[in-house]
Amino acid sequence: MAYDADVIVIGAGLAGLAATAELVDAGRKVILLDQEPEQSIGGQAHWSFGGLFFVNSPEQRRMRIKDSHALALQDWMGTAGFDRAEDHWPRRWAEAYVDFAAGEKRSWLHQQGVRFFPVVGWAERGGYDANGHGNSVPRFHITWGTGPGLVAPFERRVRAGVARGLVELRFRHRVTGLSRSAGAVDTVTGEILEPSGIERGQASGRTVTGAFELKAQAVIVTSGGIGGDHDLVRANWPERLGTPPERMISGVPAHVDGKMLGIAERTGARLINRDRMWHYTEGIQNWNPVWDNHGIRILPGPSSLWLDARGNRLPVPLFPGFDTLGTLEHIMRTGYDYTWFVLDQKIIGKEFALSGSEQNPDLTGKSVKGVVGRARADVPGPVKAFMDNGADFVVEKDLGALVRGMNALTKEPLIDEAALRREIVARDREIANPFTKDLQVTAIRGARNYLGDKLIRTATSHRILDPKAGPLIAVRLHILTRKTLGGLETDLSSRVLTEGGDPLAGVYAAGEVAGFGGGGVHGYRSLEGTFLGGCLFSGRTAGRAAAGAVG
Repeated sequence: MAYDADVIVIGAGLAGLAATAELVDAGRKVILLDQEPEQSIGGQAHWSFGGLFFVNSPEQRRMRIKDSHALALQDWMGTAGFDRAEDHWPRRWAEAYVDFAAGEKRSWLHQQGVRFFPVVGWAERGGYDANGHGNSVPRFHITWGTGPGLVAPFERRVRAGVARGLVELRFRHRVTGLSRSAGAVDTVTGEILEPSGIERGQASGRTVTGAFELKAQAVIVTSGGIGGDHDLVRANWPERLGTPPERMISGVPAHVDGKMLGIAERTGARLINRDRMWHYTEGIQNWNPVWDNHGIRILPGPSSLWLDARGNRLPVPLFPGFDTLGTLEHIMRTGYDYTWFVLDQKIIGKEFALSGSEQNPDLTGKSVKGVVGRARADVPGPVKAFMDNGADFVVEKDLGALVRGMNALTKEPLIDEAALRREIVARDREIANPFTKDLQVTAIRGARNYLGDKLIRTATSHRILDPKAGPLIAVRLHILTRKTLGGLETDLSSRVLTEGGDPLAGVYAAGEVAGFGGGGVHGYRSLEGTFLGGCLFSGRTAGRAAAGAVG
């Protein structure tokens, strides 16, 4: 049989680039397909903050963080909460990924020129017991260059493969089917879409100009998740997280539609854990959107008061940055799909970071001067732009005006000034005392015991109603769609499995479409910094396995 390539890779995001790069290293011929135009190469990784999960890294040791493989595995398993029969392969992938994160992951990336910001972030802190959810220590390493800096070496490797005649890049090729012409899946069919000159992330046209059929010895699916299709998100929404939100904002463009999941399933693949998903609770509408309904996530420090739609503080330990899905579950049981941060300029200047490469021009542009300027500014430029232009921000000098502004942003005027004042005054009294029964105050003081948080992520303790810390700020927070945690079940060689547990011959999967490995390496929850790393690890695994299987 005549093949068009040794391997066809479907999806030119980070997992697809990593898989293709490994195939090139093995001397295999590859066709890389993507429905979007070439300017969107790298997919969602390009837009990311570039956070990576490492264990016992040099950056951690320099920050006096004591980490270990055993502690990281304890945290991962306590966070994942694996409890299903279909968690066999996700659990095996989790063990393998922690080995990778504690082993060669950093040196492998470093050899390719990837560098990291020296201050390690502490995401998903948990707040439960030692065997529960959360990172026991800071592990969130920001790539120097953010998402684009992480994509770059893999794109270079792929384009080197193009120059060697080993890789064909075929953009605007939308896959609609997989089939067998012999025993294994070896045929990819689809539609050729009209050329598009849109900017990266913007919606491209869907006019069909032709069709294609390609054959290869193996197919690797790296097509991403479902976060751009809100109806599909709601259809898969688990009962444990309450009622699906009436309104969500999008952390990914519309083309992240999950269609390849259905195509693979109809071909015989097993799709597991489809009810596991990861959406953020600190979303704000982008005042300068790239795609429709574009949302940005606030990466908060621990000091903002977090209130539900009626002005009640969220319960312990649902503080900013502690438990994303626990907070989501609580919010969706309140009857409303939004919440509030109430804070002041002193807090926002020190504690607000915005997720996304475009929201961090200093880190993305690898500008030391820019990073120093951010640290010295009263409020970083991108955050100040949201304060001035963001539809979800209210900035006022006194609490009465702040409450009026909050109520003006919602359908019902639910915030009572007197009740909110009592809440803030009570909190401020605790701040003024070296002792406290307020566990958020304890958490703030604990954060400042870590040098990284003290330097750049946690404001000094102060009263929110202190005029010297003002003005006062309220931020309306939306549910922000982001990651699919379930996906195509794969073994440790990234081979896609059938309902019977056998490999679907000729088909591999990596990245979000495979639940970042196994069909759900994260279980129910993520420790953060593990999505990009999951794309890299599973993409590398799929590329190497497919290269060894075709000859």
